[in-house]
Amino acid sequence: MKMKKFINSQDNLTPELLEGFAAANRDLVTLGEQRMVINNKLADADRVTIVTQGGSGHEPAISGFVGEGMVDISVVGDVFAAPGPQACLDAIKLADKGKGVLYIVLNHAGDMLTGNLTMKMCKKEKLNVIKVVTQEDIANAPRENSDDRRGLVGCIPTYKIAGAAAAEGKSLEEVARVAQKFADNMATLAVAVRGATHPSTGSMLADLGEDEMEIGMGQHGEGGGGRQPMKSADETAEIMINALLKDLNIQEGEKVMLILNGTGATTLMELFIIYRKCEQLLKEKNIEIVANHVGELLTVQEQAGFQMFMARMDEELLHYWNAPCNTPYLKK
Repeated sequence: MKMKKFINSQDNLTPELLEGFAAANRDLVTLGEQRMVINNKLADADRVTIVTQGGSGHEPAISGFVGEGMVDISVVGDVFAAPGPQACLDAIKLADKGKGVLYIVLNHAGDMLTGNLTMKMCKKEKLNVIKVVTQEDIANAPRENSDDRRGLVGCIPTYKIAGAAAAEGKSLEEVARVAQKFADNMATLAVAVRGATHPSTGSMLADLGEDEMEIGMGQHGEGGGGRQPMKSADETAEIMINALLKDLNIQEGEKVMLILNGTGATTLMELFIIYRKCEQLLKEKNIEIVANHVGELLTVQEQAGFQMFMARMDEELLHYWNAPCNTPYLKK
C-alpha cells in the first residue's frame, strides 16, 4: 500500500520538520547548528542546565519540551535514530553555564551508544555532567533487570521535574538526585492496535491483524509478547493499570501520577474513556491520582494505541511537577 503523508523529499524530513517547528515556536526556541533546538532563555541561565537527545518522528517529543522550566537543548537525530556524540558534546558545552549539565538519555540501543560515547568525551574534557537514563517499559524486562527496559514517555515528566529543580537553583547533584528518584519510581506499558509506517522508507513498523492488539508494544514497533484479541476500553485499562501497580508495588493510600499518552492515531475520546476507568479502578484501591496528563506527548507517527504511565509521587516530586514551565507543548 502506498504511503500517504504530507511530505516532500524523504531525504529532508528532519531538517524541514525542525525548520517548521522552530518557526512555529520562535518565541520559545531557536534552531541551532547540528540540529540543536535551543531554549531562547539559555543565555541567561545562571543554573544547572538540561540537555537531551533523540530521533525525530516522535513529535512533540522531544523538542516540544525545550523552554523555560524543562529542557535547554535537545539534539535531534534522523527519524527514529539517535544523533551522533559530537553534536551531543557540543550541545553540553553550549548549555554549560558554570553550574553543570544534566544529560537525560532514553534507553534505546542507539541513544545509549551515543550517550555513553558522549559521557566519555565529557570526562576527557573535564566537563561537569551527570547522565540520567529513563528506562521504564515494564513489558520487555522485569524491574530487577531495569537496565534492559526501554525508555518510553517517562522522559517527559522527568524533564519537567528535573527542570523545575534546576530552575530553583539546586546543585547538579541535587537535580540529578531528584530526576533519578522520579525515574526509579516510574513505569510505562504501551498498547497498539495498528502499527505506523516509517516516513523515510514507507515500511510498516508493526503488522497487527484486524481484531488484534498488542500490549507491550515498543516505541518503534518492537513486540512485547502481549498480542491478543482486541479488548474493550475498560478491559484494556484494567489489564494495564494492574500491571503497572504490580510492577511499582503501589499500596493502598499511596499517591500516583497517571499519564495516558496517545501514540499518534488514537482519539482523545478513546483516551478519556480509558482514563475514566483508570480513575475508577484506582479509587476502588484507595490510590489517589495527584498528577495527570491525557494527550499526545510522544508519538510514533500514526501508530494507533497509547502508553499508560504511572509514577509513585510524594510532596517533593509533586512540588516540582506543579512548578511553572513554558515550552511549546507543556505549559504550567
